[in-house]
Amino acid sequence: MKPKISFQGVSRQFDLGHGEAFLALDRLSLDIADGEFVTVVGPSGCGKSTAMNIAAGLMKPSAGAVLVDGVEVSGPGPERGVIFQQYALFPWLTVQENVEFGLKIAGVERAERKRTADHFIELVGLSRFADALPKMLSGGMKQRCAIARAYAVNPKILLMDEPFGALDALTRVQLQDQLLSTWSRERRTVMFITHDVDEAVYLANRVIVMAAKPGRLHRIIDVGLPYPRNEAIRLSPEFAAIRNSVWHEVYHQHASQTEQKALEEN
Repeated sequence: MKPKISFQGVSRQFDLGHGEAFLALDRLSLDIADGEFVTVVGPSGCGKSTAMNIAAGLMKPSAGAVLVDGVEVSGPGPERGVIFQQYALFPWLTVQENVEFGLKIAGVERAERKRTADHFIELVGLSRFADALPKMLSGGMKQRCAIARAYAVNPKILLMDEPFGALDALTRVQLQDQLLSTWSRERRTVMFITHDVDEAVYLANRVIVMAAKPGRLHRIIDVGLPYPRNEAIRLSPEFAAIRNSVWHEVYHQHASQTEQKALEEN
């Protein structure tokens, strides 16, 4: 079966000026299946966000290509919804208007826009706040609004770059459960970047561990935990074993980099 997203030897180099360059991503090859939930972890500078930005069409690779349904990505597209850590809501628009915005741009008729927006606002638990401006919402509510807006335009793929990173621990856990509940019903393909190993394991079918300097694929770890996920799974020995395996891969990279830097400085 053809993968939904395919990274094919993707590299990205940044020009630092004065003849210097930084290789942020080095020959990344990775396939993500239709309906799969993949999380991406790794040390700082491993190219996680760079990879996602290339998949979103917000950045071009220096080499290689990303394919969606077998077609090379050449720019942003409606089949890919992007959610960042910063909510990027329009502060002068209500929740309802924010969620309807992409539909309005696409020329969807008003009654259909409202029906679609109402569905996804209810899906993320914000029906009571449909007429509220973003300044009236908590951080978690703003992120739920951003998720509803992304879903409303019916993307086949969700690309999420640390969407819960700025939230408190309790809100983060609640939104993880909300996201999984929504994903279970909608079954869209998700690529989710995070620094949180527990979050990565809890959400994913597979965890992609990246290595840094230059950014490259280090290891893929299957998460053989059943859905729906819940607190019992978080506290299970099986979860702990997978979490420890992912942590080991990420932490020992960081430790090795620290040791290498100390040797270079000496």
